[in-house]
Amino acid sequence: MKKNLTEMKKIGIFYGSTTGNTETVARQIAADLNVADQDIYDVSKTAPSAVGPYDVILMGCSTWGDGDMQEDMHDFIDGLSAVDLSGKMGALFGCGDESMTETFCNAVGEMYDKLSKTGLKYIGQFNSDGFEYDHSEAVRNGHAVGLMIDNVNHPELTDAKISSWTDEIRQQIS
Repeated sequence: MKKNLTEMKKIGIFYGSTTGNTETVARQIAADLNVADQDIYDVSKTAPSAVGPYDVILMGCSTWGDGDMQEDMHDFIDGLSAVDLSGKMGALFGCGDESMTETFCNAVGEMYDKLSKTGLKYIGQFNSDGFEYDHSEAVRNGHAVGLMIDNVNHPELTDAKISSWTDEIRQQIS
């Protein structure tokens, strides 16, 4: 049985989801990390100040249009970018469609950039193995700055990617 991390560090999961795909991924991540339902937030109904009590903040959304963050998460991240997050750890995840070869999971990179001056200590860098795309703002120096998921073209990879990523998160916060 996996150790309940909420006994060690308080984890909050914040997601923006238009179609429900990112919500499903957020809940899979929560189940894998034993994060309680009351610590999972739909950002369309949540103020950025809700991150206050958490030691570890996991944030995720999908990529839309020309590589943009999901609308609700865009507003949430704009508000959060004005908050001092020093002393907190953060990890990012996102859903995309690799057939959007120039913008695959760009939202993960956009969240990363917008929160880079908040003092948040990033964890959860991951690989983008299994996907074929030309460019992604989420990839820096050969590694993704967070978990990238494609349930459109590769749903068979989702469970294993989430499990591997949450194992990394578990190690990095213990």
